[in-house]
Amino acid sequence: MNEQDLKKARIDMCSLIELPRISERSGSLTPIQNSKEIPFDIKRVFYLYDIPGGVTRGGHAHKECHQLLVAASGAFDIKVSDGESEKVYRLDRPYFGLHIPPGVWAEELGFSSGSICLVLTSHEFDESDYWRDYGEYLKFKKER
Repeated sequence: MNEQDLKKARIDMCSLIELPRISERSGSLTPIQNSKEIPFDIKRVFYLYDIPGGVTRGGHAHKECHQLLVAASGAFDIKVSDGESEKVYRLDRPYFGLHIPPGVWAEELGFSSGSICLVLTSHEFDESDYWRDYGEYLKFKKER
């Protein structure tokens, strides 16, 4: 994304996506395919687990990378911010994911015991793609 598009990124650009699910007596399955169920091709997958109570994860925004977060097990909240507005989403079903586009700050918190946060991303890891300091993020968003 170019700088102007990043500055225009808003929390209403985040979206809850209902993923397909196939349920049988033997269990359930949720397939996720590139650019079909989600609005990007997947380049990286990781998951967070064994998260102690009261801990907040994330606390950053991306410059290029899209993310889809899924509560593969348990539940947690995702607080998103664009520097002007905030919203909290509760993820508690493994067939719903929150799409977070570049330019939106996100923090994961309120993890239930045994939670697993599955993260699918549009880019491989690159430290230069992150804003990790909220003050620097706000400064960038307010520059004209």
